[in-house]
Amino acid sequence: MAQRTRLDDDHCAIAQALDVVGDWWTLLIVRDAARGLHRFDELQRELGVSRKVLTERLRLLVDAEVLTRVPYQDRPVRHEYRLTPRGRALLPVLVALQDWGDTWVMGEGETMATAAEVSMEAQRVHELLGTHLPELQLLGEDGEFNDPVAATTPYTVLYCFPGAYARKDAYPPDWARIPGAPGCTLESCTYRDRLAEFTAAGATVHGVSTQRPDEQRAFAEKERLRFPLLSDADLNLTAALRLPTFRAAGVSRLKRLTLVVDRDRVVRDVQYPVTDVTASVDAALATVGRLRRSTA
Repeated sequence: MAQRTRLDDDHCAIAQALDVVGDWWTLLIVRDAARGLHRFDELQRELGVSRKVLTERLRLLVDAEVLTRVPYQDRPVRHEYRLTPRGRALLPVLVALQDWGDTWVMGEGETMATAAEVSMEAQRVHELLGTHLPELQLLGEDGEFNDPVAATTPYTVLYCFPGAYARKDAYPPDWARIPGAPGCTLESCTYRDRLAEFTAAGATVHGVSTQRPDEQRAFAEKERLRFPLLSDADLNLTAALRLPTFRAAGVSRLKRLTLVVDRDRVVRDVQYPVTDVTASVDAALATVGRLRRSTA
């Protein structure tokens, strides 16, 4: 528990919040629960923490209604630990901490929508290869919730982009000056123009950004996109995969990257950083073709 040092801490929301999640292990447990690790042994194996410490932290988070215990086995009774709505409300905090670490601890303090190929950030993203994407739902521009992984095709191409708008004046100030930010319209339109090739290769295309669904809908209608744009405004996917972000106009925005995910939710290919958007579309199509041939 955090040690309070000021008389007015009882009236400070920061101090009160740290009293719940100010410990090193508690936020890491929330991080891993967001990544789809729900069982005691899974969490202990991932964190490398003692059973005693993990038991204490889980009890604290359950008591604080950040996690809830859900039975998954009757004999003997065993429980999973899943995030509550209060716990999911911490996801923007985790994403902000990650962004701060990428920018100021492992980076040079520059706001960027990309990264160096040899950076620790890029290494973290490439470590997604072979991992599973947890079950989750993202809100589409049509107002319906969608699984980002298609069940109707062997592969899904998830291209994550910072933001695309129907009007030029809707972009955040100085957007074009942020390294890696420009190019979202070209990327989406390139996928649109080559959609038939992806369909023939056995892949569904989904675009993902942290924009609101109405912003995505206006853009999709303007550019006549023929595939879904999904909103990760609540940062569920971002937190689940620890995807890199940057801040612009007060919003956490995904850096540009591309994942190829199979029907079993396994990440089969990772592109990051993406510096040439048309080449990245070519690479995604080539990857789908190679994967399809390898299973033929």
